[in-house]
Amino acid sequence: MDRRLLLTAVVAATLLAAGPRAEARGAPRETGDFPDIGYATWTDAEPEYRFYPGDELDITVPSASELNRSVTVQPDGRIAMPLIGPVMAADRSIAVLEATLEQAYASQLRDPVVSVALKAAGPLKVFVGGEVDKPGVYDLPGDIDALRAIILAGGFKVSARQTQVVVIRRGPGGRAMMRTVDLKHALKTAAGADLVPLRRFDIVYVPRSNVAEAGLFIQQYIRDLVPGQVGFSYSVGSQAVGTAIP
Repeated sequence: MDRRLLLTAVVAATLLAAGPRAEARGAPRETGDFPDIGYATWTDAEPEYRFYPGDELDITVPSASELNRSVTVQPDGRIAMPLIGPVMAADRSIAVLEATLEQAYASQLRDPVVSVALKAAGPLKVFVGGEVDKPGVYDLPGDIDALRAIILAGGFKVSARQTQVVVIRRGPGGRAMMRTVDLKHALKTAAGADLVPLRRFDIVYVPRSNVAEAGLFIQQYIRDLVPGQVGFSYSVGSQAVGTAIP
């Protein structure tokens, strides 16, 4: 990997907002200033929910109540329904899965209408890597933030750069968003601390020297350990690392 390109892409994507005050708050600089990098502008807007393995769904077919049932999204991302073959559910929204099931049942029923509801979400998995004691993939109980995820992973190593922890998240359209956060400040005082509440499959990376190492983590670690059901990619400079739904 060309480390110069890597440094340019990752550091540009994670620069804090313009001005000393913005940097003190830990606000991310919008990546629109850097058209050649692969990260989308960070947003905290809640994206449309997409199903993942382990999710429990209630499927209702009003015109054929015998087809109604609760199903679990399997490790391969599919659900099993009567009269039709396995249907891919992972990484699909409610509306998309409903349309997929209606199309599948069109050969069996007249004008089928299918309703899908999330009964229970599967484990919240996040990836914690870098300068922590126990890097890995963690199932988190309920809502949790980046600092708590790091504590769950054994806490910071002495060599950790606590002031520039990287958080990477899937954004709108499946593009990866990246920002940095000062968790050293959060350890000192809770007042005004930006702890970054995490979402499913967020990546928390604690660098040793600078955020350029995050690209190496993505390429070498996430490529091997991200479950196949996560259908999006990370782009760092000229390198693209991604996963695909089977």
